[in-house]
Amino acid sequence: MGILAYLQRIGRSLMVPVAVLPAAAILLGIGQWVSHIEWVSHVNLFGLMEWDASIVAKFLVTSGSAILSNMPILFAIGVAYGMSKDKDGAAALSGLVGFLIITTLLSPESIAFFHGIDIKAVKDWQKLVPPAFNSINNQFIGILVGIISAELYNRFSSIELHKALAFFSGKRFVPIIVSVVMLLVSVLFYFIWPVVYSGLEYFGQLIQGLGSAGAGIYGFFNRLLIPVGLHHALNSVFWFDVAGINDIPYFLGGQSSIDAGKAVVGITGRYQAGFFPVMMFGLPGAALAMYHTAKKGNKEKTASIMFAASIAAFFTGITEPLEFAFMFVAPVLYFIHAVLTGISLFIAATMQWICGFGFSAGLIDMLLQSGNPLAVHWSMLILQGLVFFVVYYMVFRFVIIKFNLKTPGREDEDTTLSSTEKTPKKQEIGDTSKLAEQYLAVVGGKENLINIDSCITRLRLGVNDSELVDEQTAKALGAMAVIKLGKTGVQIIVGTQAEKIADQMKKLV
Repeated sequence: MGILAYLQRIGRSLMVPVAVLPAAAILLGIGQWVSHIEWVSHVNLFGLMEWDASIVAKFLVTSGSAILSNMPILFAIGVAYGMSKDKDGAAALSGLVGFLIITTLLSPESIAFFHGIDIKAVKDWQKLVPPAFNSINNQFIGILVGIISAELYNRFSSIELHKALAFFSGKRFVPIIVSVVMLLVSVLFYFIWPVVYSGLEYFGQLIQGLGSAGAGIYGFFNRLLIPVGLHHALNSVFWFDVAGINDIPYFLGGQSSIDAGKAVVGITGRYQAGFFPVMMFGLPGAALAMYHTAKKGNKEKTASIMFAASIAAFFTGITEPLEFAFMFVAPVLYFIHAVLTGISLFIAATMQWICGFGFSAGLIDMLLQSGNPLAVHWSMLILQGLVFFVVYYMVFRFVIIKFNLKTPGREDEDTTLSSTEKTPKKQEIGDTSKLAEQYLAVVGGKENLINIDSCITRLRLGVNDSELVDEQTAKALGAMAVIKLGKTGVQIIVGTQAEKIADQMKKLV
């Protein structure tokens, strides 16, 4: 497996723990809203207590914070599960075991013991421990443990031991071997973690030192990496505690993050805020431009596609259906889109128009987080978005017409006809079992498949030979794009039904 394909596997697996963030965002968002309610209920619950808004708010915020404070361990479990070959619970359990071992062995208390420091006798013993070990419980360690655990699971989950030890054969053996390996990793990290930690800390400080420009650079590369699916790995650096930035958890933590000195009003959230104008307004503006420039006979079909994709982008922040509509047929437009995204993040960070999200930069997250004390001047993002709607519309329309780009609705008639005549009729979204059968044929049958996985909107497939994948047939079935990553990697952008189709394909295989 090539390095690019392996990095994609890691990026894909990161979506498993990230998927729990919306739960935290909802709990925290509602809790922060409730905290602003100035009323006291006169309902006395069974004569025991009188409920008021502050109690409800505390209950919700504490629940959401429980998720955020345990993100490192969720990354260890989620990455181990996501990178395992058959998505088995034993891999997730192994990730948990590995994480507990390394974080316990390298905890400040353990390091103090190894250094001969009596923590009961020395008052400020923490200052005598290298600062790197005070931050051993972080997402970087969680991701690393998850990767190691998944690789060990994939290697040893089918092992057969001697009859006397038969009970521990197969998947039961994995947590045992993970325990042994993590002991060795802990010894290694005892020496190298301070160096690694210093490097990560330096990188985080370097990016943060660039201020608004750093946010803009991140926004540009965030979009640019989407075609190959590596944006998730980049996001983990800025959104979580890989390089000390941890933008999403600190933002969602709200007042508690401020009180703990982890968040700064006007700063925390800068790696999220600029996405709102692009996802809610900019890309719908691009969709309108593509509709207006479509050929007359294709306008109705183009309108239905663009409208549905724009609604998804505006409300939920899911933009891949729109982006893949022009990503490969008009790469110059996608590059412009990446540049405009970087500019949007730069503007929002410079002006300190801040809002964050738990899932993506759509209206739902904006409304949920508008009550967050770290969400400052968030309504200005709407004004910025209206400007970006116009900018996207004008730029996209000009470039499409000027260079006669073949965006949706502008395809050559002969090409469209030949592809549709030769390929099966597009299925309804709900007919996933039939779609799975057809996509299985598109990729060359089960004999050509190595593994099947999915992301939010894409099938991620390992194949023996990517040249056997029929791109035209896939697009006729409704796929927005087919990405071939070398000889053995293929991604098919099918929309939000990707996971259902992947599950059905696994059953067929």
